[in-house]
Amino acid sequence: MRRRCLISSRLLAVAVALIAFAAPAAAQDGDWTLPRTPDGQPDLQGVWANNNATPLERPPEWAGKERLTDEELAELRAAAELAVDDGDALFGDQLVLAAIQRTQATSYDPTTGNYNQFWIVERDFNNRTSLVVDPPDGRIPPLTATARDRQAMLRAHRRDHPADSYTDRPLSERCVTYGVPRLGAGYNSYYQIFQSADHVVVYHEMNHDARVIPIDGTPPLDDDVRLWHGDSRGYWDGDTLVVETANYSAKATFRGLSSANLRVTERFTRVGPRTLNHEVTIDDPTTYTRAWTVLIPLMGTTDAIYEYACHEGNIGMDGILAGHRAEEREAAGGSQ
Repeated sequence: MRRRCLISSRLLAVAVALIAFAAPAAAQDGDWTLPRTPDGQPDLQGVWANNNATPLERPPEWAGKERLTDEELAELRAAAELAVDDGDALFGDQLVLAAIQRTQATSYDPTTGNYNQFWIVERDFNNRTSLVVDPPDGRIPPLTATARDRQAMLRAHRRDHPADSYTDRPLSERCVTYGVPRLGAGYNSYYQIFQSADHVVVYHEMNHDARVIPIDGTPPLDDDVRLWHGDSRGYWDGDTLVVETANYSAKATFRGLSSANLRVTERFTRVGPRTLNHEVTIDDPTTYTRAWTVLIPLMGTTDAIYEYACHEGNIGMDGILAGHRAEEREAAGGSQ
């Protein structure tokens, strides 16, 4: 049984009938034919999930190893079961890292606790040791010197000004966005794709973000127009949908850092009845010492997309700001 941590139980009003996988359920990749839309393009429509257990970066314990043997994969699965047990929820890479270390993970938030694993979806295992495919070592390239300086300044500001106002809190906590591209797995990492002859829509379950992407040759926006998710334009390269994104807002963040110079190239290629390869190349010479690429196999599912009702009933921000005001009074020696 699959479970997901959901902000709201109300189903998104999108007809499940749109979720169509053209190959029969019993079909195998060997006798599968790529389905096409009425205008002849590959049909990528449906709900796709990133529940990969494969870590984003290759752990040091697997250095030099691109793939696990079947025996090593079986051992990893068994260790993951022990790591999960009935303990705290394991997000992203936490599951595999705990399994490698043969430990049961503890909460990343020991003050208030955390979700337990009951609410986290089952993870998909394969033999790969990292989602990063370039550089070949499976590691994200180092930050540039200027990016390290930005990172240090940001950490100092968050330490000294954790909640002077709501603007000091992360964008995701403020229900603005979790960012694009989103590489995290296993936590509301579901996407629905819609196609027409001149547009593709990629709908993110997390924070109900919808990317409307022209594929009809519409020119990009002027450089001075900046958006939270950047300005995306797509085109077909054979049977692969290529999406190029630039013009990110300087206030948008990717992996915790803001940069107006970020450029992202995504390649969506359907390679089987239930597999859509999502290849993402990150290019930002002001942040990383070289471009890097991730290959995420998205798995087709009949699970529904749920509404991520972040603002509705979100009393957390009131508590965060009120709590910080109380800490300030306490530090100042006040009792009220």
